[in-house]
Amino acid sequence: MQRQDFRTLQRIEVRWSEVDAQKIVFNAHYLMYADVAVTDYWRQLGMPYESSFAALGGELFVKKATTTYHASATLGDVLHVGIRCARQGNTSLLFEAGIFRGMELLNTVELVYVFADATTRQPLPVPQQLRDVLTAYEAGQSVVRVASGSWNDLGRDAERLRLAVFVHEQGVPREIEIDEFDPVARHAVVYNGLGQPIATGRLVSDSPGAGRIGRMAVDRSVRGGRWGRIVLDSLVEASRQRGDREVVLHAQRHAESFYLRAGFKPEGEPYEEAGIPHITMRKVLTA
Repeated sequence: MQRQDFRTLQRIEVRWSEVDAQKIVFNAHYLMYADVAVTDYWRQLGMPYESSFAALGGELFVKKATTTYHASATLGDVLHVGIRCARQGNTSLLFEAGIFRGMELLNTVELVYVFADATTRQPLPVPQQLRDVLTAYEAGQSVVRVASGSWNDLGRDAERLRLAVFVHEQGVPREIEIDEFDPVARHAVVYNGLGQPIATGRLVSDSPGAGRIGRMAVDRSVRGGRWGRIVLDSLVEASRQRGDREVVLHAQRHAESFYLRAGFKPEGEPYEEAGIPHITMRKVLTA
């Protein structure tokens, strides 16, 4: 087992609470590290765990967990935990985890999950939709699709995400979140392998030759899975294709680094919108 065998790698730094008197990681924590990696695995699949498995009609329950120890992790080590779905059975899934310090394999973990009814906990066949997503991901394929269109086409799904993020999570008044620009904007929505919307944004005309991107929202349970970047890139390309010379956005300050990585540059002084600190950012488009 090697690091390159895994498409998903979760970074973990060993903390004081996880070591014994010799500053060696207590053996049970390796199972916890694997569980953290499994959580990130669903994020990388774009599957909000609660809503996705409700749609699939069941839950995953751990049937068996085994660990093999090769070497010890110690206080302050930076570990990378690889996770993959190694086998699909009729009602079960086998996940393998490799816990690495650099290129050194410290621990291997096997987790057998059974798909079962959430109430009775009676085993059920693993749904074909889930099988298809797992197979595509492990083959290095995309597990999402991005749709671009009008408010009539995408408004229902875009609104659901925006209300959850901006109104319920951040406290923005609904009457200013859904506005007069929505019917004339181009909207983008990312859908996961189950057809669930997980990220959205919109593009409007700010002025001749300038686009304005806004209302960028990602389902909170799959943030960090690059879905916001897919939306952003889609809207930037739409702006370029219609002939805009630049695109501007009003970034929430906590997301400023996200837009910096996408080539946007801040300008002017910070300000508040709907009680949230923002800064204007701009990107010049090339042909």
